[in-house]
Amino acid sequence: MTHKPQIKIPATYMRGGTSKGVFFSLTDLPEAAQVPGEARDKILLRTIGSPDPYGQQIDGMGGATSSTSKTVILAKSEQPDHDVDYLFGQVAINKAFVDWSGNCGNLTAAVGAFAISKGLVDAGRIPENGICIVRIWQKNIKKTIIAHVPITNGEVQETGDFELDGVTFPAAEVVIEFMDPADGEGSMFPTGNLVDDLDVPGVGTFKATMINAGIPTIFVNAADIGYTGTELQKDLNSDAEALARFETMRAYGAVKMGLISNISEAVARQHTPKIAFVAPAAAYESSSGKQIAETDIDVCVRALSMGKLHHAMMGTASVAIATAAAIPGTLVNEAAGGGARDAVTFGHPSGTLRVGAAAEEVNGEWTAKKAVMSRSARIIMEGNVHIPGDTF
Repeated sequence: MTHKPQIKIPATYMRGGTSKGVFFSLTDLPEAAQVPGEARDKILLRTIGSPDPYGQQIDGMGGATSSTSKTVILAKSEQPDHDVDYLFGQVAINKAFVDWSGNCGNLTAAVGAFAISKGLVDAGRIPENGICIVRIWQKNIKKTIIAHVPITNGEVQETGDFELDGVTFPAAEVVIEFMDPADGEGSMFPTGNLVDDLDVPGVGTFKATMINAGIPTIFVNAADIGYTGTELQKDLNSDAEALARFETMRAYGAVKMGLISNISEAVARQHTPKIAFVAPAAAYESSSGKQIAETDIDVCVRALSMGKLHHAMMGTASVAIATAAAIPGTLVNEAAGGGARDAVTFGHPSGTLRVGAAAEEVNGEWTAKKAVMSRSARIIMEGNVHIPGDTF
């Protein structure tokens, strides 16, 4: 029996923040995949190694976690006053679907570097030495992001001494500004309330802050669901019943936020919304053994991504945390001690992160103006990915 040979597609494997993903230039994809649709999804699934009933993605570039099962497609921007269009696809591990419903804040840190290296940023905007301002149009959520990318001798500076908890080695610092980060259309608080009662049949009723900022996120109090807020991955990810409860809560929260019409639709929308739990600052030992003191942080936050507790914190969820912390009366703000603030340092399983945020109330409606955080990024490998020719 004759089988089609493999085809190769130019690609770059990059780390951005605490995530890794396969980056493509739109024009390097096969013609059928240069537009949204089945061919594109099939190519990305096969590239990453999904669906994999073994949950390991052995036959692809994925790393069997939500943080490493990611794809990015970049193109010269079609938007005025922007340099690059950034499209993110979260690839499911054991299911045959790619979730296009939200952004990846961590991989955002790598977008600017890729865009510069691939000629997507006009040469006149790149200094010989200094900081290149890359204007990113995030196509999933239709928002502007500004990346401050360090440049040395006309090229992206990737090495440095900036340390990011959740990443083993230091690198150059990349400052990311999420402009007007409320995700999607309508109110930043889709229910109209800073805190709601979230009724989850078979599980219970919980106080919840549901916010669209960075990425739609549902926050609940750790104590209300039997946790301390200092948990690590090992404490949750082997507990199938607990993970199922979180997924049920997430599904009912998605309905209440108006993201889906009934809970059955949640299975096809795993990337958004996120669900997280918060608690007042407390001392704990991070997953690397680093001791986090109560005085090091303002609040403890743990978040789930694609059905599992995240090893650190999603970049977009960090925006949601900082924005909610800036608004008195939300569960995040109250856990952080209440009052007005323009930045928050939160503890996550791998350590700590400080994020700045600006929010204001206009005519009774809260709006997010900007969120700022520092990440790092680097190219791990570049060349071609190979997939069977009959993939699409």
